[in-house]
Amino acid sequence: MMKKVITYGTFDLLHTGHINLLRRAKEIGDFLIVAVSTDEFNDLKGKKAYYTFEQRKAILEAIRYVDLVIPEYSWEQKVEDVKKYDVDVLVMGDDWKGKFDFLKEYCDVCYLPRTVGISTTKTKMDLNKVNHA
Repeated sequence: MMKKVITYGTFDLLHTGHINLLRRAKEIGDFLIVAVSTDEFNDLKGKKAYYTFEQRKAILEAIRYVDLVIPEYSWEQKVEDVKKYDVDVLVMGDDWKGKFDFLKEYCDVCYLPRTVGISTTKTKMDLNKVNHA
């Protein structure tokens, strides 16, 4: 039986931390779904992505670990996604530890450790320093 895994994120300014998460998520199952935040949802979260939703979606679709990219419109859609796509495991970075435990009613929930020393926020800050040096 095929084991389906889902993860969520903005996936802006893709870096090795993102790739590590996607690779490890794919290792947990056979089919990896990535729900990428829409520009409208990022606005609601107070996040500004450098790339548009369509650009981030295209980049993710080109990654060999990713089988399907879907839009993330709201915090509330996770239960619906798990049911609709028959998901077995939700995978998130461990900075979200405990936040999605309510999904354990519908699927397994796995929090993976983040890649040390890299984040989109850090990348933006480092680039900002370079541009203002």
